[in-house]
Amino acid sequence: MLGWPGCARPSSTTARARTADPGAPANVTSQSTPPGQSLRTVQVLGGGSAGSSGHVRSLTAGLVARGVRVTVCAPRELGHAYDFAGAGALHVPVPRGGDPASLAALRGVCADADLVHAHGLHAALRASLALGARPVPLVVTWHTRAHAEGARAHLLRLTERRVSRAATVLLATTADLVDRARRRGARDARLAPVALPPPTPSGAGTVPRDHKVRAELGAVDRPLIMAAGSLVRHRGYGVLLDAARHWRPLDPAPLLVVAGEGPLRRELQSRIDAEDLPVLLAGGREDLPDLLAAADVAVLPSRWEARSPLAQQALSRGVPLVATAVGGTPELVGEAAELVPYGDPGALAARVGALLADPARRAELSRLGPERAATWPTEDATVAQVLSVYDELTRSLSSL
Repeated sequence: MLGWPGCARPSSTTARARTADPGAPANVTSQSTPPGQSLRTVQVLGGGSAGSSGHVRSLTAGLVARGVRVTVCAPRELGHAYDFAGAGALHVPVPRGGDPASLAALRGVCADADLVHAHGLHAALRASLALGARPVPLVVTWHTRAHAEGARAHLLRLTERRVSRAATVLLATTADLVDRARRRGARDARLAPVALPPPTPSGAGTVPRDHKVRAELGAVDRPLIMAAGSLVRHRGYGVLLDAARHWRPLDPAPLLVVAGEGPLRRELQSRIDAEDLPVLLAGGREDLPDLLAAADVAVLPSRWEARSPLAQQALSRGVPLVATAVGGTPELVGEAAELVPYGDPGALAARVGALLADPARRAELSRLGPERAATWPTEDATVAQVLSVYDELTRSLSSL
Protein backbone atom coordinates (compact mmCIF):
# COMPACT_ATOMS: atom_id res chain seq x y z
CA MET A 1 0.00 0.00 0.00
CA LEU A 2 1.30 3.38 -0.94
CA GLY A 3 1.40 6.29 1.52
CA TRP A 4 1.71 9.99 0.88
CA PRO A 5 3.99 12.40 2.76
CA GLY A 6 2.56 13.19 6.16
CA CYS A 7 0.27 10.16 6.02
CA ALA A 8 0.79 6.67 7.36
CA ARG A 9 3.76 4.87 5.85
CA PRO A 10 3.36 1.38 4.48
CA SER A 11 4.30 -1.26 7.01
CA SER A 12 6.01 -4.52 6.16
CA THR A 13 4.13 -7.65 7.15
CA THR A 14 7.05 -9.83 6.13
CA ALA A 15 9.94 -7.95 7.66
CA ARG A 16 13.11 -9.97 7.48
CA ALA A 17 15.98 -9.49 9.88
CA ARG A 18 18.74 -8.97 7.35
CA THR A 19 19.82 -5.69 8.98
CA ALA A 20 23.45 -4.86 9.57
CA ASP A 21 25.15 -3.26 12.53
CA PRO A 22 26.58 0.16 11.53
CA GLY A 23 29.83 -0.90 13.12
CA ALA A 24 30.11 -4.10 11.11
CA PRO A 25 32.63 -4.37 8.27
CA ALA A 26 31.40 -2.50 5.21
CA ASN A 27 32.05 -5.42 2.86
CA VAL A 28 29.40 -7.63 4.48
CA THR A 29 26.82 -8.57 1.84
CA SER A 30 23.40 -10.15 1.83
CA GLN A 31 23.36 -13.92 2.12
CA SER A 32 20.97 -14.03 -0.85
CA THR A 33 23.47 -12.29 -3.15
CA PRO A 34 24.15 -14.59 -6.11
CA PRO A 35 27.78 -15.30 -6.95
CA GLY A 36 29.41 -13.26 -9.68
CA GLN A 37 27.99 -9.88 -8.81
CA SER A 38 30.53 -7.13 -9.36
CA LEU A 39 28.87 -3.73 -9.08
CA ARG A 40 28.56 -2.71 -5.43
CA THR A 41 26.19 0.20 -4.80
CA VAL A 42 25.16 2.05 -1.67
CA GLN A 43 21.77 3.76 -1.62
CA VAL A 44 21.61 6.56 0.98
CA LEU A 45 18.33 7.81 2.44
CA GLY A 46 17.88 10.57 4.99
CA GLY A 47 14.46 11.51 6.34
CA GLY A 48 12.89 9.49 3.58
CA SER A 49 9.62 10.86 2.23
CA ALA A 50 7.15 8.30 0.97
CA GLY A 51 8.19 9.10 -2.60
CA SER A 52 11.95 8.73 -2.13
CA SER A 53 11.69 5.71 0.19
CA GLY A 54 9.28 3.94 -2.14
CA HIS A 55 11.60 4.69 -5.06
CA VAL A 56 14.59 3.22 -3.24
CA ARG A 57 12.57 0.08 -2.44
CA SER A 58 11.53 -0.29 -6.10
CA LEU A 59 15.02 0.55 -7.38
CA THR A 60 16.63 -1.91 -4.99
CA ALA A 61 14.44 -4.77 -6.16
CA GLY A 62 15.15 -3.97 -9.80
CA LEU A 63 18.91 -3.62 -9.33
CA VAL A 64 19.20 -6.85 -7.35
CA ALA A 65 17.23 -8.67 -10.05
CA ARG A 66 19.81 -7.42 -12.56
CA GLY A 67 22.77 -8.70 -10.56
CA VAL A 68 23.77 -5.58 -8.63
CA ARG A 69 24.78 -5.73 -4.97
CA VAL A 70 22.82 -3.13 -3.01
CA THR A 71 23.34 -1.76 0.49
CA VAL A 72 20.72 0.68 1.76
CA CYS A 73 21.78 3.16 4.43
CA ALA A 74 18.62 4.46 6.03
CA PRO A 75 17.19 5.06 9.50
CA ARG A 76 16.06 1.87 11.20
CA GLU A 77 12.36 2.79 11.03
CA LEU A 78 12.52 3.11 7.25
CA GLY A 79 14.09 -0.33 7.04
CA HIS A 80 11.10 -1.77 8.87
CA ALA A 81 8.52 0.26 6.92
CA TYR A 82 9.89 -0.40 3.43
CA ASP A 83 11.56 -3.78 3.96
CA PHE A 84 14.70 -3.10 1.93
CA ALA A 85 16.07 -6.45 3.09
CA GLY A 86 13.03 -8.14 1.59
CA ALA A 87 13.97 -6.55 -1.74
CA GLY A 88 17.38 -8.24 -1.58
CA ALA A 89 19.49 -5.44 -0.09
CA LEU A 90 21.64 -5.29 2.99
CA HIS A 91 20.05 -2.64 5.21
CA VAL A 92 22.47 -0.70 7.38
CA PRO A 93 20.56 1.46 9.90
CA VAL A 94 22.43 4.76 9.85
CA PRO A 95 20.74 7.63 11.75
CA ARG A 96 19.63 10.58 9.65
CA GLY A 97 21.71 13.17 11.52
CA GLY A 98 24.96 14.74 10.34
CA ASP A 99 26.84 14.15 13.58
CA PRO A 100 30.35 12.64 13.49
CA ALA A 101 29.17 9.19 14.58
CA SER A 102 26.56 8.99 11.78
CA LEU A 103 29.03 10.23 9.19
CA ALA A 104 31.62 7.74 10.39
CA ALA A 105 29.11 4.90 10.06
CA LEU A 106 28.18 6.05 6.56
CA ARG A 107 31.85 6.42 5.63
CA GLY A 108 32.50 2.83 6.68
CA VAL A 109 29.63 1.47 4.61
CA CYS A 110 30.76 3.43 1.52
CA ALA A 111 34.39 2.35 1.85
CA ASP A 112 34.12 -0.56 -0.59
CA ALA A 113 31.36 0.80 -2.82
CA ASP A 114 31.82 1.13 -6.55
CA LEU A 115 29.14 3.81 -6.63
CA VAL A 116 27.05 5.75 -4.10
CA HIS A 117 23.52 6.91 -4.90
CA ALA A 118 21.93 9.44 -2.52
CA HIS A 119 18.23 10.32 -2.52
CA GLY A 120 17.29 13.82 -1.43
CA LEU A 121 19.38 16.87 -0.60
CA HIS A 122 20.26 16.05 3.00
CA ALA A 123 21.15 12.45 2.22
CA ALA A 124 23.31 13.70 -0.65
CA LEU A 125 25.08 16.23 1.56
CA ARG A 126 25.91 13.51 4.10
CA ALA A 127 27.06 11.16 1.36
CA SER A 128 29.37 13.78 -0.14
CA LEU A 129 30.88 14.47 3.28
CA ALA A 130 31.32 10.75 3.92
CA LEU A 131 33.04 10.18 0.58
CA GLY A 132 35.35 13.16 0.94
CA ALA A 133 38.00 13.04 -1.79
CA ARG A 134 37.51 9.36 -2.67
CA PRO A 135 37.19 8.78 -6.42
CA VAL A 136 33.79 7.12 -6.08
CA PRO A 137 30.99 8.32 -8.37
CA LEU A 138 28.16 10.02 -6.49
CA VAL A 139 24.74 9.88 -8.13
CA VAL A 140 22.08 12.11 -6.57
CA THR A 141 18.36 11.88 -7.20
CA TRP A 142 16.68 15.20 -6.44
CA HIS A 143 13.11 14.13 -5.78
CA THR A 144 11.47 17.38 -4.69
CA ARG A 145 12.15 20.89 -3.47
CA ALA A 146 12.41 21.75 0.18
CA HIS A 147 10.74 24.93 1.44
CA ALA A 148 12.26 27.33 3.93
CA GLU A 149 12.19 31.01 4.86
CA GLY A 150 14.65 33.50 6.31
CA ALA A 151 17.99 32.12 7.50
CA ARG A 152 16.89 28.58 6.74
CA ALA A 153 16.25 29.55 3.12
CA HIS A 154 19.86 30.76 2.84
CA LEU A 155 21.11 27.50 4.35
CA LEU A 156 18.94 25.57 1.90
CA ARG A 157 20.48 27.42 -1.05
CA LEU A 158 23.95 26.59 0.24
CA THR A 159 22.97 22.93 0.58
CA GLU A 160 21.57 22.86 -2.96
CA ARG A 161 24.79 24.40 -4.28
CA ARG A 162 27.03 21.99 -2.39
CA VAL A 163 25.04 18.94 -3.47
CA SER A 164 24.71 20.04 -7.10
CA ARG A 165 28.45 20.56 -7.39
CA ALA A 166 29.37 17.37 -5.53
CA ALA A 167 27.22 15.07 -7.67
CA THR A 168 28.93 13.26 -10.52
CA VAL A 169 25.48 12.95 -12.08
CA LEU A 170 22.36 14.62 -10.69
CA LEU A 171 19.06 13.01 -11.63
CA ALA A 172 16.10 15.38 -11.19
CA THR A 173 12.50 14.25 -11.30
CA THR A 174 11.17 17.36 -13.10
CA ALA A 175 12.45 19.72 -15.77
CA ASP A 176 12.45 22.72 -13.43
CA LEU A 177 14.56 20.81 -10.91
CA VAL A 178 17.04 20.09 -13.72
CA ASP A 179 17.22 23.82 -14.42
CA ARG A 180 17.55 24.58 -10.71
CA ALA A 181 20.42 22.10 -10.34
CA ARG A 182 22.24 23.62 -13.31
CA ARG A 183 21.85 27.11 -11.82
CA ARG A 184 23.34 25.75 -8.61
CA GLY A 185 26.42 24.50 -10.50
CA ALA A 186 25.66 20.87 -11.37
CA ARG A 187 28.19 19.39 -13.79
CA ASP A 188 25.74 16.89 -15.25
CA ALA A 189 22.02 17.25 -14.49
CA ARG A 190 19.51 14.98 -16.25
CA LEU A 191 15.77 14.51 -16.23
CA ALA A 192 14.86 11.22 -14.56
CA PRO A 193 11.16 10.87 -13.64
CA VAL A 194 10.58 8.40 -10.82
CA ALA A 195 7.90 5.75 -11.25
CA LEU A 196 5.52 4.82 -8.47
CA PRO A 197 4.43 1.23 -8.01
CA PRO A 198 1.28 0.66 -10.08
CA PRO A 199 -2.03 0.82 -8.20
CA THR A 200 -4.28 -2.17 -7.76
CA PRO A 201 -6.53 -2.33 -10.85
CA SER A 202 -10.00 -0.96 -10.20
CA GLY A 203 -11.54 -1.13 -13.64
CA ALA A 204 -10.76 0.82 -16.78
CA GLY A 205 -12.11 4.35 -16.83
CA THR A 206 -14.37 3.91 -13.81
CA VAL A 207 -14.14 5.13 -10.23
CA PRO A 208 -15.50 2.64 -7.69
CA ARG A 209 -17.70 4.21 -5.02
CA ASP A 210 -16.85 2.54 -1.75
CA HIS A 211 -20.07 3.07 0.20
CA LYS A 212 -18.50 1.85 3.41
CA VAL A 213 -15.77 4.48 3.22
CA ARG A 214 -18.22 7.21 2.28
CA ALA A 215 -20.52 6.23 5.15
CA GLU A 216 -17.63 6.33 7.59
CA LEU A 217 -16.71 9.82 6.43
CA GLY A 218 -20.28 11.10 6.37
CA ALA A 219 -20.49 11.56 2.61
CA VAL A 220 -23.20 9.09 1.58
CA ASP A 221 -25.56 11.71 0.16
CA ARG A 222 -23.09 14.48 -0.63
CA PRO A 223 -20.07 14.90 -2.93
CA LEU A 224 -16.69 13.85 -1.52
CA ILE A 225 -13.55 15.89 -2.25
CA MET A 226 -10.22 14.32 -1.28
CA ALA A 227 -6.82 15.85 -0.49
CA ALA A 228 -3.80 14.16 1.06
CA GLY A 229 -0.37 15.15 2.30
CA SER A 230 1.51 16.55 5.25
CA LEU A 231 -0.13 19.51 6.97
CA VAL A 232 2.59 22.03 6.22
CA ARG A 233 2.49 25.55 4.78
CA HIS A 234 3.58 24.89 1.20
CA ARG A 235 0.82 22.29 0.67
CA GLY A 236 -1.65 25.14 0.25
CA TYR A 237 -4.26 24.02 2.78
CA GLY A 238 -4.99 27.58 3.83
CA VAL A 239 -6.07 28.32 0.26
CA LEU A 240 -8.03 25.06 0.23
CA LEU A 241 -10.00 26.12 3.33
CA ASP A 242 -10.70 29.45 1.65
CA ALA A 243 -12.11 27.51 -1.30
CA ALA A 244 -14.22 25.38 1.05
CA ARG A 245 -16.08 28.53 2.12
CA HIS A 246 -17.33 28.84 -1.46
CA TRP A 247 -18.66 25.25 -1.38
CA ARG A 248 -20.60 25.71 1.87
CA PRO A 249 -23.75 27.21 0.21
CA LEU A 250 -24.01 24.32 -2.29
CA ASP A 251 -26.87 21.89 -1.77
CA PRO A 252 -25.77 19.40 -0.72
CA ALA A 253 -22.51 20.91 0.48
CA PRO A 254 -19.56 18.70 -0.52
CA LEU A 255 -17.35 17.28 2.20
CA LEU A 256 -13.63 17.95 1.91
CA VAL A 257 -11.51 15.25 3.56
CA VAL A 258 -7.80 15.89 4.15
CA ALA A 259 -5.70 12.85 5.05
CA GLY A 260 -2.39 13.63 6.71
CA GLU A 261 -0.72 14.99 9.79
CA GLY A 262 1.62 17.86 10.44
CA PRO A 263 2.39 21.02 12.40
CA LEU A 264 -0.55 22.99 10.96
CA ARG A 265 -3.22 20.63 12.25
CA ARG A 266 -4.27 22.78 15.23
CA GLU A 267 -4.33 25.96 13.16
CA LEU A 268 -6.38 24.35 10.39
CA GLN A 269 -8.82 22.73 12.82
CA SER A 270 -9.35 26.07 14.58
CA ARG A 271 -10.31 27.64 11.26
CA ILE A 272 -12.64 24.77 10.40
CA ASP A 273 -14.43 25.11 13.73
CA ALA A 274 -14.57 28.91 13.76
CA GLU A 275 -15.88 29.18 10.19
CA ASP A 276 -18.05 26.04 10.28
CA LEU A 277 -16.37 24.68 7.15
CA PRO A 278 -17.42 21.34 5.60
CA VAL A 279 -13.94 19.92 6.11
CA LEU A 280 -12.72 16.80 7.92
CA LEU A 281 -9.08 16.42 8.93
CA ALA A 282 -8.84 12.62 8.82
CA GLY A 283 -5.30 12.32 10.20
CA GLY A 284 -2.81 9.70 9.09
CA ARG A 285 -4.54 6.87 7.25
CA GLU A 286 -3.40 3.49 5.99
CA ASP A 287 -6.33 3.22 3.55
CA LEU A 288 -5.48 6.16 1.32
CA PRO A 289 -6.13 4.29 -1.95
CA ASP A 290 -9.61 3.40 -0.67
CA LEU A 291 -10.29 7.00 0.36
CA LEU A 292 -9.15 8.26 -3.01
CA ALA A 293 -11.17 5.69 -4.93
CA ALA A 294 -14.30 6.75 -3.02
CA ALA A 295 -13.85 10.44 -3.90
CA ASP A 296 -15.71 12.34 -6.59
CA VAL A 297 -12.82 14.79 -7.06
CA ALA A 298 -9.24 14.95 -5.78
CA VAL A 299 -7.53 18.30 -5.14
CA LEU A 300 -3.87 19.25 -5.03
CA PRO A 301 -3.53 22.92 -3.92
CA SER A 302 0.26 22.98 -3.36
CA ARG A 303 2.63 25.88 -3.92
CA TRP A 304 5.05 23.46 -5.60
CA GLU A 305 5.12 19.76 -6.45
CA ALA A 306 7.51 17.49 -8.31
CA ARG A 307 5.72 14.29 -9.36
CA SER A 308 2.99 14.28 -6.75
CA PRO A 309 2.05 10.79 -5.53
CA LEU A 310 -1.51 12.02 -5.03
CA ALA A 311 -1.72 13.22 -8.63
CA GLN A 312 -0.27 9.97 -9.94
CA GLN A 313 -2.62 7.82 -7.89
CA ALA A 314 -5.64 9.94 -8.80
CA LEU A 315 -5.01 9.75 -12.53
CA SER A 316 -4.07 6.07 -12.42
CA ARG A 317 -7.36 5.28 -10.70
CA GLY A 318 -9.46 7.54 -12.89
CA VAL A 319 -10.29 10.03 -10.15
CA PRO A 320 -10.88 13.55 -11.56
CA LEU A 321 -8.14 15.89 -10.30
CA VAL A 322 -7.97 19.65 -9.83
CA ALA A 323 -4.38 20.79 -9.18
CA THR A 324 -2.29 23.94 -9.13
CA ALA A 325 -0.22 24.57 -12.24
CA VAL A 326 3.12 24.53 -10.42
CA GLY A 327 6.43 22.66 -10.56
CA GLY A 328 6.25 19.35 -12.35
CA THR A 329 2.47 18.99 -12.18
CA PRO A 330 1.61 20.31 -15.68
CA GLU A 331 4.16 18.03 -17.38
CA LEU A 332 2.93 15.11 -15.26
CA VAL A 333 -0.82 15.40 -15.87
CA GLY A 334 -0.98 16.96 -19.33
CA GLU A 335 -4.62 17.36 -20.40
CA ALA A 336 -5.87 14.71 -17.96
CA ALA A 337 -6.54 17.09 -15.05
CA GLU A 338 -7.93 20.55 -14.41
CA LEU A 339 -5.22 23.11 -13.57
CA VAL A 340 -5.63 26.37 -11.66
CA PRO A 341 -3.19 29.08 -10.49
CA TYR A 342 -1.65 28.66 -7.05
CA GLY A 343 -3.05 30.89 -4.32
CA ASP A 344 -6.39 31.61 -6.01
CA PRO A 345 -9.16 30.10 -3.84
CA GLY A 346 -11.87 31.47 -6.12
CA ALA A 347 -10.45 29.72 -9.17
CA LEU A 348 -9.96 26.50 -7.21
CA ALA A 349 -13.49 26.57 -5.80
CA ALA A 350 -15.02 27.39 -9.17
CA ARG A 351 -13.19 24.60 -11.00
CA VAL A 352 -14.11 21.99 -8.39
CA GLY A 353 -17.71 23.20 -8.29
CA ALA A 354 -17.94 23.04 -12.08
CA LEU A 355 -16.65 19.45 -12.06
CA LEU A 356 -19.13 18.38 -9.41
CA ALA A 357 -21.93 19.81 -11.55
CA ASP A 358 -20.68 18.18 -14.77
CA PRO A 359 -20.82 14.36 -14.74
CA ALA A 360 -19.77 14.22 -18.40
CA ARG A 361 -16.53 16.11 -17.73
CA ARG A 362 -15.79 13.93 -14.70
CA ALA A 363 -16.32 10.84 -16.85
CA GLU A 364 -13.96 12.27 -19.48
CA LEU A 365 -11.24 12.90 -16.89
CA SER A 366 -11.80 9.41 -15.49
CA ARG A 367 -11.01 8.07 -18.95
CA LEU A 368 -8.08 10.42 -19.67
CA GLY A 369 -6.35 9.79 -16.32
CA PRO A 370 -5.39 6.14 -16.85
CA GLU A 371 -4.46 6.92 -20.46
CA ARG A 372 -2.05 9.60 -19.25
CA ALA A 373 -0.70 7.32 -16.53
CA ALA A 374 0.12 4.72 -19.17
CA THR A 375 2.62 7.17 -20.70
CA TRP A 376 4.64 7.58 -17.51
CA PRO A 377 7.86 5.63 -16.98
CA THR A 378 7.37 2.18 -15.51
CA GLU A 379 9.38 0.83 -12.61
CA ASP A 380 11.40 -1.27 -15.07
CA ALA A 381 12.14 1.77 -17.23
CA THR A 382 13.20 3.76 -14.16
CA VAL A 383 15.58 1.00 -13.07
CA ALA A 384 16.98 0.68 -16.60
CA GLN A 385 17.70 4.41 -16.79
CA VAL A 386 19.48 4.41 -13.43
CA LEU A 387 21.46 1.30 -14.33
CA SER A 388 22.57 2.90 -17.60
CA VAL A 389 23.95 5.84 -15.59
CA TYR A 390 25.76 3.42 -13.28
CA ASP A 391 27.28 1.56 -16.23
CA GLU A 392 28.39 4.83 -17.83
CA LEU A 393 30.10 6.05 -14.66
CA THR A 394 31.80 2.77 -13.74
CA ARG A 395 33.08 2.29 -17.31
CA SER A 396 34.50 5.81 -17.25
CA LEU A 397 36.18 5.16 -13.91
CA SER A 398 37.68 1.84 -15.04
CA SER A 399 39.15 3.47 -18.13
CA LEU A 400 41.20 5.92 -16.06
